[in-house]
Amino acid sequence: MAKKAKFAFFSSSSPKSLPSSPSSFTSFPASPLSQNFTQSSMEEAVERAEAVIRKWDPNTPSFTKIVSLFNHSRKEAKEFIICVRDLRKAMHFLVSQDSQSPKLALAQTLMQIAMTRLEKEFFQILSSNRDKLDPESVSGQSSISSNSEFEDIMQSDDEDEIKKAGESITQVEKASAVVMSDLKAIAESMISCGYGKECVKIYKRIRKSIVDEGLSLLGIETYKAPRFHRTDWVTLEHMIKNWIRAAKIGVATLFRGEKLLCDHVFSASNSTRESCFYEIAYEAATNLFKFPEFVAKEKKSHERIFSLMDLQAAISDLWQDIEMIFHFGSVAGVKSQALSSLEKLKVSIHSALVDFESTIQKDSTKALTPGGGVHKLTRSTMSFISSLSKHSRVLSEILADHPLPRNTRLLESYIRTPVSEDEERNHALSAHFAWLILVLLCKLDTKAEHYKDVSLSYLFLANNLHFIIETVRSTHLRDLLGEDWLTKHSDKLSAYAANYEIVAWSNVYMSLPVEPTDLSPEEAKTYFKRFHTAFEEAYMNQSSRVVSDSKLRDGLKVSIAKKLVPEYREFYRKYLPMLGQERNIEMLVRFKPDNLENYISDLFHGTPILASSSVSSSSSSSSSWMSLGCVSG
Repeated sequence: MAKKAKFAFFSSSSPKSLPSSPSSFTSFPASPLSQNFTQSSMEEAVERAEAVIRKWDPNTPSFTKIVSLFNHSRKEAKEFIICVRDLRKAMHFLVSQDSQSPKLALAQTLMQIAMTRLEKEFFQILSSNRDKLDPESVSGQSSISSNSEFEDIMQSDDEDEIKKAGESITQVEKASAVVMSDLKAIAESMISCGYGKECVKIYKRIRKSIVDEGLSLLGIETYKAPRFHRTDWVTLEHMIKNWIRAAKIGVATLFRGEKLLCDHVFSASNSTRESCFYEIAYEAATNLFKFPEFVAKEKKSHERIFSLMDLQAAISDLWQDIEMIFHFGSVAGVKSQALSSLEKLKVSIHSALVDFESTIQKDSTKALTPGGGVHKLTRSTMSFISSLSKHSRVLSEILADHPLPRNTRLLESYIRTPVSEDEERNHALSAHFAWLILVLLCKLDTKAEHYKDVSLSYLFLANNLHFIIETVRSTHLRDLLGEDWLTKHSDKLSAYAANYEIVAWSNVYMSLPVEPTDLSPEEAKTYFKRFHTAFEEAYMNQSSRVVSDSKLRDGLKVSIAKKLVPEYREFYRKYLPMLGQERNIEMLVRFKPDNLENYISDLFHGTPILASSSVSSSSSSSSSWMSLGCVSG
């Protein structure tokens, strides 16, 4: 509470003057004090102040002891503040002109009573208006003037004063503006009278508890390194998601609101508002931004990269607010902590990328994909890479500091050299994604060698490359890698498919005469047998092959049918009549041309034809093929 010793400097032996009046008080309505600074006018000012101040003496047994001045009558509150201002001016005058004046002793007593009352009012307003001073409401006052508004808000009735607070804000924000201006007027009055220390002490205690409570409600705890060592990743992931949500609210609303309130209430003193905000926010804000750094220091694994990138993005998104809110030198440590967390996250994210590349290269699964289908490594890797591409903004900044070696010739054949500044910025990111896919393709080449059937190796490569291309085409990777990359890899896919056809079906293609010639019946019979044997063998082998993508599957079928069906149709039309008198013609000519397409359409679904179902000399196997559309004579 206020102490009388506070005004010892008004004695003749200590003529130290009061702090100068804040500029905002100079705009109060003119009073007799501002007319003629004479002995009598100063003494009259003391007498006028006595009537107002003693009425609100908190130590008297009257109703004013339990009633708030600012809640009871805003008109009297305004009058009280003006009296304190005039009393301070009178004391300055009396100290310099007549330090022995009895009025000076009275003025000292009145000032002590006034300060005790204002200290009590300041505490009551802060304590009882938490709802009007919550960060969200205060944040809505971002355009509030730094000049004193107390006299403006209180110069008319309540409707006018609410209107003065701003036409475009909500009722809660308008009420908040009134409370903020009351606090500002009291703070300026107490600071100008030398009672800033008492005022600030109350403010720091109450507002710090509100900030700490707000962060606690958001799930923010005091973070220490040992806690993170004992926490499993599933729990940590949940903590990360909660931290990101809490940090957005904490910075953009809680700390921003406190900064605005502090700047407004203590606008008369830069040092005071800086000191207040430091005491209220520094510890809590520094603790808040320690969390990402502790997470970044945990065991690095590529599975955790997305959570790390989410943290990185969250801090980056908040950076403008962080710089604006914590611009004082005393709270610069908050920015330093946030920057430290960003740097640690960058290191961890890059380490996770290196770990991911290493995981691809070290994959040692030897199990072959049945039918040459898409390998699980391809699916998991492309899923991971496409997810990475959604975080381009974070990764581009990190990879710009870790470019791939320029002498990677194989990679350069797929990614063109940047020609503009914008392309240069994205080149490191694009090159890294292309590199990761190249690492995967090289690994798939190695796995393809494990197939004993060469045609199956080519089909395996075609299936997997097609899956990679479609993943790129349908995700953000398309924008990063570009059309050139897609074109070159599509050409490579076509080459794999063509090689598959050559190896798997060339015996069938070559089983018919190369050029139409006149054959004898015996030669025709030989060609029919050769074709049927080659087709049966190829069909039986290829029936177990898998092409899961319908577009690629249909493309292969059409290509095979175009090369096979027309040639066989012409041969069948020309030479079947020549064999009309042959016995067991159904054993000799087992396929109609129209049925070849049906057989081919059954391919690449991974449903193998058993050996017992193939064409053989037995009548049962013959029946099996006839059931698929074989000729009956």
